[in-house]
Amino acid sequence: MYTNPFNEQKDPNEIRRFINENGFGILVSTLAGKPWGTHIPLKLDQNEADQEVLQGHIARANPQWRDLPDGSEVMAIFQGSHAYVSSAWYDHPNVPTWNYVAVHVYGTFREVTGEELVQSLTKLTDKYESLRLSKLPDAENQKRVTVAGLPPKLVKDDLRALVGFEIKITKIEANYKLSQNRDATNHANITQELSQQTDPSARQIAVLMQESFSKSTNQ
Repeated sequence: MYTNPFNEQKDPNEIRRFINENGFGILVSTLAGKPWGTHIPLKLDQNEADQEVLQGHIARANPQWRDLPDGSEVMAIFQGSHAYVSSAWYDHPNVPTWNYVAVHVYGTFREVTGEELVQSLTKLTDKYESLRLSKLPDAENQKRVTVAGLPPKLVKDDLRALVGFEIKITKIEANYKLSQNRDATNHANITQELSQQTDPSARQIAVLMQESFSKSTNQ
């Protein structure tokens, strides 16, 4: 991924936070020599050797896994908020652009099966059930779905239809394009304009711009 030095995010804690909050990614590899991508939830975790990994699964009917022997290099793309930036907001002539946050994770693929796959599905389900319930005012009265609580035959049938995997992370590239190359006046103008948009993604970019600017001025 091309990343301008102005926009490169190097804080590992921030990158982990971003992946955890934007876990619906794209698994990218090649299939028969051509690019192939699958949109799936991925969970950031650590393996038994304390190495950072991504865990996930795809449908066995999806042919992507057939060209992924253990050790194959893959990429996972995570996309965050993004927004159009009009040059009408600058105090000088310029061209429009786009602000966004994205992370590319590279690593090696390893298929997981049996109990290891069950544990992967359990962690993923627990994460998103907890997130779902955290948004409800009466969460204690809501049903929580767990893999352990599902009928054994349903789980067994589901496992046969899935290919589980772990990606051992080898490299991460994080691009936070938030108008860092603009002076304070124009940066403030862009932030203000985006904060007034009806698009939630644009408003979130405004929040990230303000946070990024505050961190840079306090260093």
